[in-house]
Amino acid sequence: MDILKEGDKAPAFTGINQDNQLISLSDFAGKKVILYFYPKDNTPGCTAESCNLNDNYGELSQKGFEVIGISPDSTASHLKFIAKHNLQFNLIADTQKEILELYNAWGLKKLYGKEYMGVLRTTFIINEEGIIEKIIKKVKTKDHTQQIYKELELI
Repeated sequence: MDILKEGDKAPAFTGINQDNQLISLSDFAGKKVILYFYPKDNTPGCTAESCNLNDNYGELSQKGFEVIGISPDSTASHLKFIAKHNLQFNLIADTQKEILELYNAWGLKKLYGKEYMGVLRTTFIINEEGIIEKIIKKVKTKDHTQQIYKELELI
């Protein structure tokens, strides 16, 4: 599997969102996309990251961004997560980890000296032409929107 880099064409994908609707990257052609991969609904870091993006969703939308979250959780889990935190954007259930692997967001992790496979928290900023503009691997969960703005030199 090729490692994605800034400047690469974003891999096409189709997944199922919280409402069991098919969502494809091509649905957002001509728009900027914040595609973020996170480990698990309703965990502290993932909730902080998702809520930070949600709290700034109006401003992100005004700047022309669509937000899509992807994790290996089920559609039912995503639906509860969205309802609990009033999230305004799509979450894709990648239970088979196909999109995660396509975007190199599934890999070897270490915790307390043990190695295991898991979600590598990563955000991809995709421009209107479908090109990866930025890849953020060290995500600041509580301040992710500002981190994105800094990376894109929007502030």
